[in-house]
Amino acid sequence: MAPYASDDNTTAARDAQDDEARGARRRAARYVVPVAVTGVAAATIGLVPALADSGSPDLPEISAQQLIQKIAESDVQQLSGTVKITADLGLPDLGGLGGGLASGMAGQGDGEGSSADPSAKLTELVSGTHTLRVAADGPDRQKLSLLEDAAEYSLIHNGDDVWGYDSASNEVFHGTADDSAHADGKAGKGAGETADEVPVTPKEMTEEALKAVDDTTSVTVDGTAQVAGRDAYKLLIKPKQSSSTVGAISVAVDAKTGMPLKFTLTPASGGAAVVDAGFTQVSFAKPDASTFDFTPPKGAKVTEEDEAVPEEHARGAEEGFAKGLEKGPEGLEVIGEGWNAVAVFDTGGEGVPSGAEVGGDVGGFLDSLGDQVKGDFGTGTVFKTRLVNALVTDDGKVYVGAVTKDALVKAAESAQ
Repeated sequence: MAPYASDDNTTAARDAQDDEARGARRRAARYVVPVAVTGVAAATIGLVPALADSGSPDLPEISAQQLIQKIAESDVQQLSGTVKITADLGLPDLGGLGGGLASGMAGQGDGEGSSADPSAKLTELVSGTHTLRVAADGPDRQKLSLLEDAAEYSLIHNGDDVWGYDSASNEVFHGTADDSAHADGKAGKGAGETADEVPVTPKEMTEEALKAVDDTTSVTVDGTAQVAGRDAYKLLIKPKQSSSTVGAISVAVDAKTGMPLKFTLTPASGGAAVVDAGFTQVSFAKPDASTFDFTPPKGAKVTEEDEAVPEEHARGAEEGFAKGLEKGPEGLEVIGEGWNAVAVFDTGGEGVPSGAEVGGDVGGFLDSLGDQVKGDFGTGTVFKTRLVNALVTDDGKVYVGAVTKDALVKAAESAQ
């Protein structure tokens, strides 16, 4: 009987190892994915196209304040064009792990997600070079297409419907538009903005960057340029504080419409731009109405929005969000000001497991991404990108900002 008992024990041990591995992946995703997504959100501070300006047109002089006002008053409702984005946040190669994390984000649980779900698909913009086609006709009709090798992913907002279509897998995601965006009678989402509000056009990125302009920022007009065949002014935004990872932001603003055409972020550490985004072609003519039409192709797998997130997960997310609203600003503390600001919050849990504790590919990924640090706060791990860094202490506190590792450690020590 001993061999049979041994076989049973081996099976049980193997199952336990599989469960442990799955648990490790979930734990890793819980900490790694927010850092990666934070990198994308941080790209709202700036994306830079690797495109050469074609000349310096002779335009009337304008002050920085006047140019900022011109951007604020820009009201482009109709356009079509091509945007090229190159992102280099300095994240390590995720390999097969990246696909698993993206799938987990799409499914928000153990259920199967859809490859056409924009919450997973658009995370691809966090690295590499991508070409997008964008079109917009007012607040109720926008389309964004991510062009890939022999395939295309499209995200279409047409009235009440939001469609995502992945031609590679022939999968369709269908959801509904958020009416709250139009409740005040103003235009809702900007041209090219996605359902997940991931900034993909220079206009969206510029709006986010200008929110950071204060007394800690230098803002000047840095000459003129031609972008996508249009005359533009260049707005230069630079932090005055030395601990910021942001070196400079340059925005090419269309001289006629005030719409940003090119957005450039360079890191304080030097080297290639963190992210590049800019129009290579743009037209402000009204797109054809058929541009926004979509019917699921024959044989396509269609996933409805309420099917993508299991009910229990959706309910849990709603309850968690409600509790966050009740808690208010007490749940989030900010240390420092301006570009050196560090956001602090308590996860209420344990810190990040080390690579040795997790083991395997996930453990190797954690080790490649993070540095172990010590201080008056105890010990923790600093997760690094070329723009946003995050310190997760072993008692579950998180310090995150577009600041250096040393600045994060000092912020954690000052909080003691």
